[in-house]
Amino acid sequence: EICDCCWLKQKRGRREVRTVMDFEDKTTKELRAYIQDHIIILDGAMGSQIQTYNLQEEDFRGEFFKDHHKPLKGNNDLLNITRPDLIEEIYTAYLEAGANIIETNTFNGTSISQADYSLEKEAYRINFESAKVAKRAVDKVKAKNPDIPRWVAGALGPTNKTATISPDSNDPSARNITFDELVEAYKEQARGLLDGGSDLLFIETIFDTLNAKAAIYAVLDLFEPADPSTKPYGRVPIVISGTIINNSGRTMTGQTTEAFVASMMHVKPFCIGLNCALGSIQMRPFLQQLVQVINSDPNKRTYVHVYPNAGIPNELGEYTEEPTLTADYLVQFAEEGLIDMAGGCCGTGPKHISCAAHSLKNKPPRNKLLRSKETPSVTPTLELSGLTRLVFTKETNFVNVGERCNMAGSIRFKKCIKEEKWEQAVEIAREQIQNGAQVIDVNMDEALVDGKQAMSKLLKIIAGEPDISSVPVMVDSSDFEVILAGLKVVQGKCIVNSISLKESEADFIKKAKIIKKYGAAVVVMAFDEEGQAASVERKVEICTRSYKILTEVVGFPPQDIIFDPNILTIATGMEEHNDYAKNFIEATKIIKATLPYCRVSGGVSNLSFSFRGNDKLREIMHSVFLYHAINAGLDMGIVNAGQITIYSTIEPQILNLVEDVIFNRYPEATEKLLKYAQDTKKTKTTDTVAVADWRIDTKVEDRLSHALVHGIDKYIDEDTEECRKQFVQNNQKTLKVIEGPLMNGMNIVGDLFGSGKMFLPQVIKSARVMKKAVAYLLPFMEKEKAAAKASGEETSEQSYAGTVLLATVKGDVHDIGKNIVGVVLGCNNYRVIDLGVMTPPEKIIQAIKENQIDVVGLSGLITPSLNEMVFVAKELQKAGISIPLLIGGATTSKLHTAVKISPFYKNGAKTVHVLDASKSVVVVSSLLDPSNSQDFMDDIKEEYDDLRTEYLDKMKSTKNLRPLEEARSKSGVLSIDFKAADLPRNGAPKGVKLGEVVVLEDYDLNDIVPKIDWNPLFAVWNVRGKYPTRNYPRVFEDPTVGVQAKKVFEDAQQLLAQIIKDKLLKAKAVFGIWPANSDKEDILVYSDESRTTPIATFYGLRQQEEKPNEGERFYSLGDFITPKTVPAEQSRGLEESYLGLFVVSSGFGAEELIMKFKNQHDDYSAIMVQALADRLAEAFAEKLHEDIRRKYWGYSQEENLNVEDLLKVKYQGIRPAPGYPSQPDHLEKVTMWNLMKVKERIGCDLTDSLAMSPAASVSGLYFGGKDSKYFAVGKVTKEQVKDYAGRRGLEMSVVEENLGQILAYDPAESS
Repeated sequence: EICDCCWLKQKRGRREVRTVMDFEDKTTKELRAYIQDHIIILDGAMGSQIQTYNLQEEDFRGEFFKDHHKPLKGNNDLLNITRPDLIEEIYTAYLEAGANIIETNTFNGTSISQADYSLEKEAYRINFESAKVAKRAVDKVKAKNPDIPRWVAGALGPTNKTATISPDSNDPSARNITFDELVEAYKEQARGLLDGGSDLLFIETIFDTLNAKAAIYAVLDLFEPADPSTKPYGRVPIVISGTIINNSGRTMTGQTTEAFVASMMHVKPFCIGLNCALGSIQMRPFLQQLVQVINSDPNKRTYVHVYPNAGIPNELGEYTEEPTLTADYLVQFAEEGLIDMAGGCCGTGPKHISCAAHSLKNKPPRNKLLRSKETPSVTPTLELSGLTRLVFTKETNFVNVGERCNMAGSIRFKKCIKEEKWEQAVEIAREQIQNGAQVIDVNMDEALVDGKQAMSKLLKIIAGEPDISSVPVMVDSSDFEVILAGLKVVQGKCIVNSISLKESEADFIKKAKIIKKYGAAVVVMAFDEEGQAASVERKVEICTRSYKILTEVVGFPPQDIIFDPNILTIATGMEEHNDYAKNFIEATKIIKATLPYCRVSGGVSNLSFSFRGNDKLREIMHSVFLYHAINAGLDMGIVNAGQITIYSTIEPQILNLVEDVIFNRYPEATEKLLKYAQDTKKTKTTDTVAVADWRIDTKVEDRLSHALVHGIDKYIDEDTEECRKQFVQNNQKTLKVIEGPLMNGMNIVGDLFGSGKMFLPQVIKSARVMKKAVAYLLPFMEKEKAAAKASGEETSEQSYAGTVLLATVKGDVHDIGKNIVGVVLGCNNYRVIDLGVMTPPEKIIQAIKENQIDVVGLSGLITPSLNEMVFVAKELQKAGISIPLLIGGATTSKLHTAVKISPFYKNGAKTVHVLDASKSVVVVSSLLDPSNSQDFMDDIKEEYDDLRTEYLDKMKSTKNLRPLEEARSKSGVLSIDFKAADLPRNGAPKGVKLGEVVVLEDYDLNDIVPKIDWNPLFAVWNVRGKYPTRNYPRVFEDPTVGVQAKKVFEDAQQLLAQIIKDKLLKAKAVFGIWPANSDKEDILVYSDESRTTPIATFYGLRQQEEKPNEGERFYSLGDFITPKTVPAEQSRGLEESYLGLFVVSSGFGAEELIMKFKNQHDDYSAIMVQALADRLAEAFAEKLHEDIRRKYWGYSQEENLNVEDLLKVKYQGIRPAPGYPSQPDHLEKVTMWNLMKVKERIGCDLTDSLAMSPAASVSGLYFGGKDSKYFAVGKVTKEQVKDYAGRRGLEMSVVEENLGQILAYDPAESS
């Protein structure tokens, strides 16, 4: 039996390494015995099963929390206390399905996650009760069937916070949780789970490795308390389960699978694997990567698991993968030798586990298959990680540790830190990586700097820079508290530099144990109680003593030990220093030969301190020393990676002089080198290399090309003029400047954009430069034309790839996407004619006939524009036009184009939906390419025919739609207790009179800006990252678009500041609150509390699509308003309801500003104005809604939410807008405009298609009840449409046109 006092002997040649082996507890032995021949079966999802019970608020409250001040519905972990019967039932179902291990219902069981419900103090109890209930279920099932082993796994989820990602885009060092807070929360959770009877612990769904490291630290601290007076918990197996969030193969915080494994292995997990986020198919390649890492080193002695989701959720968020299919995938994993344990995550249930258990019953586990093969012995080796893994192998040779982020190593870096110029400090780190550093050393030891704060801040900022954080970090300090500050903010496996025996052996052991809990490798200095080692003998003696203590007392993995035998300064003029370099090299040989698996490092710059000021000589000395030290066994060194000279290229004279000094070949060696240094002119290098000026010694054509590619317009006039003069001297027309050098440059832009090497904002800037160049040339071309005409010569026009007509359809004022498409096409040598917004069909047809148009593109944002596009297509057909028709805009889709537009245009084969600007060039070029167009059109026709057929087949079936009266009988109003509505008890709003229309003129934009959601800005410019760096501010970290997204954001900030400073845009709003009652789906609005005669009616639609769970309601907006008539027994004490209306706009002044920029040929700034106006409008709506809740209506006066919470709709109440899913009919806007006299009061108008003008406007209704929520009406039957038309007093055809997108039938077929 292996226990703490026993040694594990690992043979390496004739030598042996003795390391402490952790005690193998009872559960580990049981699991290890069973897993030798069986794949252990895990349970499935808990949340999915809880949802099937359709629980209500009272289930979550129970008796214990019936008076709790916050809603508790959705707090599944609380059910361990309030509904233990239900949780035990789910546990039992999984056990009876064949699960060997069930996880406790504690995914959100930390005090951190429970804080959302103000139940932090219940965290221990939640975990204790969950484990106790699980243990009870296991015991009961074991009693029935004792032959199958069962265990309870205490689940520690990721929490709802992240220690690695900043929540504040303006402060990349900000965090919403600290490592210490995580440790305390996890420690409390683990205590509860272990006290409740958990057999093992699962640290699972790890999206942030730093969070998981905190959980590991907490658990290890329970097993090995830092305080010797604290009684330790008995060890249990630990399972680590990471989450790869998408096909990028990375965690949410950016680590690769391999890096994640390297960061976790210090806990010696019984099993490591993946769960959640992906289905089996998507997870397979990353599981293979993980298995490859584990299999590559048998010393890890770790098993592998997987518990995937039931596929990928559909558009409704539902998991539909059948249990048999899930089981089939798991069988494939088993047959490939990938798994030792398997189960299910989101969407899986007992049936999935039953199928998996049955299918895997006779399949051998990975470890058994591995044992059956001959595997070569593997030497334990050092593994480090940042976002990627760094493995030290024979092929690694030497690892550069960048030294310039060191207060003692770089004056420039020290200045940045002392002056708190953090961005410049980050750039120094980035330069080190670019110059070849594979690890980055960070040292903040400086008397006038708070080392702990500076270390923590810089490492947090670096965590958000993927190109820097991809490499491991060396946390370097002589102050152990500073080292701890660094360890608490780094998610990867880093290096601690350093500890030593200087203080005492006890101090050395204490620090080493702490470092081990953090999972870091450690640099050990050759320093003991007597001082620093200088001789070979002392270096070897101290390192050997340190090695034995670390491996035999602390249990430190020998491969994670890095010795620094002290590189000391030579050529100082003192004889006793002359052997320092030679001693280091000799000691390195002995250490590597006698202390198995360790590594050797050193601070290389120390060697040449005698020659400070002569940087060139120092570079040569470092290069020569490294050449010999690496051959002796030096594995890594702290060195300026950008200042290393290749040994073979060093001039022989200086090489001999330097080697004479390094090896102390004769007494005069130092003196000769000093003389050489004095005779050589001192050179001084800087930390950066100057970039050559792109304008020097460059042909004008190349300068123009560079300016176009990089969007630089500073010199465009002078370069264009120089080029024009050259062409004129060669008897060529000015037009040739455009067709030649300028178009050549734009062709490069087009190629780069098409290959994904340039991004949309860059293309727009390139177009700005092109337009300015063309504008400069226009007067010359006009003059040449006039002269040619006067002399009877023929004049030539610029040749284009084709002519494209673009227009936003009648009734719509939105054109930002269309404008971007126009610029992108223009950059690719297409002539673009833009008819602007609100374009009637006759104007489009006239322009086509007058301008030899090759392609016409229609754009629109609002849903009525979809019908207008259909009308335009019909009109084009009537006019005999047959050119390709492009459809684009936010509400358009490929399906709508195929079903509603293509059939009505006789050239339908050329009707194409264009998703965004990046696709426009490909589509247009394919349509106009004679050799390719027919194949392209045939593919489009086939695809659209299939879409149309599938859609029409679905339309014929309405079996999943319930009759209107049945839906009404199960309406949402039945689930709402209006007596308990969280509205003011006096009924009336607190800050505004009922029925009063409030006007806000020239609202301060400074108050709106903090509410801006910046994500749509990046969508406009098509610089959207991929998860987990898709959203702001993480998009700046995206490896593909991050840099450009940052530039777009900075440009937006600059323009926004100008807009606010110069008051270029004006924001206005109008709103009011009225008494209201509901009549089925409709809402009746009254002028006062008498509620006698309605002054307006808002008409609603009700959900009819069948619900997946019995008891779910069919909602309409009217359900959130007190019914006009209720049964007498329900009317007593009934709270009356109110309805708010609002319109906000920040678009006043936008058109003028846009035209100003367009006149300056600056499309980039023009489009940015549109984007910013839209962002301000949405933010204004968010700000006004907050003011409504807290001040004007006043039902949430204590609310204090940040922007993130606002965007997640964590407040009470909703603000649905006409034309959106809750009420898809834009006609409701007419009622709003009439009731509030919007146009008269603030000048915001409605177009014929009910688009708002200015375009940057938002309108909607306010519902204040606590039960109000957003929903989608979905498809509706003809029965409901007829009822709705009757209530509105409109013809069916009018209503069907307005609601075309949600009809569950084809009006043409049913008429």
